[in-house]
Amino acid sequence: MQVVLNENIKGLGKKFDVVNVSEGYARNYLIPRKLAKVADSKAISESDSKKGSIKFKIDTERKKAIEQKNVIEKITLEFKLKTAENGKLFGSVTSKEIAEELKKIGGIEVDKKKIIIDGIKTTGHYTAKVKLYEGVIANIVLRVIEE
Repeated sequence: MQVVLNENIKGLGKKFDVVNVSEGYARNYLIPRKLAKVADSKAISESDSKKGSIKFKIDTERKKAIEQKNVIEKITLEFKLKTAENGKLFGSVTSKEIAEELKKIGGIEVDKKKIIIDGIKTTGHYTAKVKLYEGVIANIVLRVIEE
């Protein structure tokens, strides 16, 4: 028996997939729990259109992330911080500060949790990674100088 899944079901398929299952499994488990519906022509065409709209949304978000990546990679952020005599910083550059600078300079809002930096403890040039979307990571150049 063919059914259209309404939810992701581990070992069976993803939402809106048309799958073959035994009739007892469909009638006694999937359909009563609204995990699936019988795959008639209307349900199949509906699931195809929803899959298409989800794919379109993913493609547009990915394209937007790639555009943001191109803008971010052209920017160099400069931080002026107080340092000790040996060039070590009092404190460090945080992902929150990087996100604020990106918004101020480039006009790009990025969640601070998506910025990956190694500990910046001295002056110099560094590279931070910004996760914009699945598989789209931008490298941003940071320049830390003495105040």
